Amino acid sequence: MSAAATPSPDRSAATPPRRRYDSPRRRELAAQTRERIVDAGSALVHSFPAWDWRDLTFRAVAERAGVGERTVYRHFPTEADLHDAVLRRLEDEAGVSYEGLDLDRLPEVTARAFATLSSYAVPRWTPTNPAQATSIPKDQRRREALVTAVAQHTAGWPEAQRVMATGMLDVLWHIPSYERLTTMWNLDGDQATQAIAWAIGLLVDAIHDDHLPGSAGPGSNQG
Repeated sequence: MSAAATPSPDRSAATPPRRRYDSPRRRELAAQTRERIVDAGSALVHSFPAWDWRDLTFRAVAERAGVGERTVYRHFPTEADLHDAVLRRLEDEAGVSYEGLDLDRLPEVTARAFATLSSYAVPRWTPTNPAQATSIPKDQRRREALVTAVAQHTAGWPEAQRVMATGMLDVLWHIPSYERLTTMWNLDGDQATQAIAWAIGLLVDAIHDDHLPGSAGPGSNQG
């Protein structure tokens, strides 16, 4: 056998190590890119002239973040995923968390959420047409958090009354309620926030006192 045909005794030594695709540095860069995308989405929502998320598209977010559309797709397979991530960022910016939502802290959490509304360019929050309404992401997590918080204090209640109480809390913790107070009743933002927090506090007290919706007094059960 010629010298040219003699195999190397250690082929691995002659082959440079392959670069690992999933390296810590690559993951760090990916996380930074994802943050930039979500930051861009948050900035766009703050600049919207209407509470209409149809303009929160892959293209718009990519341009704002300075990345390609394919990069946005890699992090968020659908626009629903993108919208949910941006919605969570807005909650974080407001200091609002639905994890382990406590009924007694609900007035405080609601007030904190409403206090951030002035940071948006939106002059009117209630959608003026059905297309706008369907474009707003549904806050299912808030609903589930309210259901859990109320259920912890209403174990003996009929289901209908529990739903009534939970639904009223959701109605109060809703931007159209805030907007009606500011537009129809000429309250400023702080006054509207205080009024809603006060009403929620009364409802929380009623739940603690076992005062069911439709009952004559604490502990009554007409359902």
